[in-house]
Amino acid sequence: MFPPAPTKRPQYFHLLWDEEIDRLRDVLHALQERHDDVITRWYQLYTIHFGEALSLSQREFSSLYGTDLRQTVGHLLAGDMEQFVLDLRATGEQLAERGVPFREVIACLHLFEESCSVIFEQQERTEPTAEEDRVKILLTFDKLSHCRIMVLAESYFGLTQARTTTRTHALEEEAARLAPDHTIRQHFHGIVGQSPAMRDVFQRVSAAGAARGTVLIVGESGTGKELVARAIHESSGNSAAPFVPVNCSALPRELIESELFGYKRGAFSGATTEYQGLFRAAEGGSLFLDEVTEMAADTQTKLLRVLQERAIRPVGSVREIPVNVRIIASTNRDPQEAVRQGRLREDLYYRLHVNTIFLPPLRDRRGDIALLVDYFLQYLSQRLGVPPRTITPEAVAALEHYAWPGNVRELMNVLESAYTFGRSAIITESDFSTTISLTPLTSRREIAREASALPSFGEAERELIARALASTSGNKLQAAKLLGISRKKLYAKIAKYRLADGL
Repeated sequence: MFPPAPTKRPQYFHLLWDEEIDRLRDVLHALQERHDDVITRWYQLYTIHFGEALSLSQREFSSLYGTDLRQTVGHLLAGDMEQFVLDLRATGEQLAERGVPFREVIACLHLFEESCSVIFEQQERTEPTAEEDRVKILLTFDKLSHCRIMVLAESYFGLTQARTTTRTHALEEEAARLAPDHTIRQHFHGIVGQSPAMRDVFQRVSAAGAARGTVLIVGESGTGKELVARAIHESSGNSAAPFVPVNCSALPRELIESELFGYKRGAFSGATTEYQGLFRAAEGGSLFLDEVTEMAADTQTKLLRVLQERAIRPVGSVREIPVNVRIIASTNRDPQEAVRQGRLREDLYYRLHVNTIFLPPLRDRRGDIALLVDYFLQYLSQRLGVPPRTITPEAVAALEHYAWPGNVRELMNVLESAYTFGRSAIITESDFSTTISLTPLTSRREIAREASALPSFGEAERELIARALASTSGNKLQAAKLLGISRKKLYAKIAKYRLADGL
C-alpha cells in the first residue's frame, strides 16, 4: 500500500481515492520500466497528429514530457500528491513559456493515453485480470488524466494571463509616457479625458479587462457606458472575439428572451428557422447588456441562471447549451435603489457588481470639456467630410459653464448642430442654443446645484426633454436631433411626461 494520504488533497485530486491510486501500482511500475518506449511511441503519435504544425522538436518533446512522466510516476508511487501537483504546474508553465498552443497541450495528453495502450496490452498478456478489475484500472487512469488536464490548464492560463496583464500595463504606461504632455493620458480606447475621475476610470477598465469577470457600469445617460464596455472588451487581450451590444430597454418584453437565448424552429408562430441568439453570437467574447435594470424580472431570473451555470436554453428547446461569454452590464440608475424598487433582482445585482465602474457625469469633469470639444471637432470634420472648424475661447467657456444634463452625448449633439448650421468657419457662442449661450452664470450654478442633487431618472429625463423643446422653440424635429433620439420616441416621451400642455 501507499503511505497515508495527506489530510487535505491538492485541488482537483480529491476526486481520486487512495485505493484508486493504489490500483494503478502495477501500471506505474510498467511505465517506469518502459519509459523510453512510451516516450518514443508518444512522439510518433504527436508527429502523425500535427505534421509540420508541431511546436516541439523530438529533443524538446523528450526533455519536457520525458521529465514530466518520470517525475509523475515517481511521485505517484511515493504517494506524494503535493509534489506531484507542483511539478505538474511547472510543466504547464514551461509549455506556456514556449508558446505551445493549448489545443496542442490537450491533444498531447490524450495521445499519451493512447501511447500507454502498449502497457495495458502487455499487462493483460502477462498478468490477466478479471474484466471488472480491468475496467476499474482503465477508469482510474482516465480520471487521473483528467485531473492532470485541469492542473495543467490552470497553470498554463495562469502564466498566460499574468504575462498578458503585465504586457498590457507596460503598453499603457508607455502610451501615457508618449502622450503630448508626457504625463497624462488623454485618449483611452476612444474615451477622451485627463481629469482625475477619468484616470481612475481608465485604471479600473484596465483591471476589469484583465480579470475577465462580470462587470457592472453605472452612469447617467450620455456618459459613454458602451464606450467603456468596448474598452473593457479590448483590454481583455481577446479583442478579436465578438463584442455584442444589446439595449435591454429597446427590446419588447415578449422578444428579449428569444433575442438573448435564441429559439428552435417551430418554437412559436413565425419561427420558421432556428436562431442562435445573442449569447451564442458573442461566444468567446463579450455581451454588453445596456440598461439591464429595464429587463423584465423573469428574464433577469434566466440571466442569473446563465451566470451561474454558464449555459443557455433556447426557447422551445429542452437542452442546455454551454456558453463562454463575458457579461458586461450597465444602468443609468442607482443599482441599490433599483434593487429596493424591485427593478433589479438582488441576487442578480450581487452577481453583477463584483467589478463595478462608476462613470462621472460631465458636470463633474469640466476640465475635460475642452479636450472633448477638440476631439469632436476633428471627428465631425472627418465624418461630415468638411474642412476642420475652430472655436472661440468664449464659446468653450460657455460650454464649460453649462450643466450638461445629457452629458457627453449632449455635448456632441450641440457641437454637431453648431457645425451643421453655423455660418462661419469659427464656432462662436451665437452658434449655440440660448440654453447654453445666454444663461447667466448664477443660473448656471443653480442648474449645476440642482443637477448634483441627483433627481430621479424620470425627473431628469422630463427636465432634459423640456429644455430641449424650449431651446428649439418647440421644434420637435430639432429637439429630437439635439437629444439624439427619433422623433417618434420624442412624441412618446412628451405624452408620457404630459409636456404638450405646457408648450
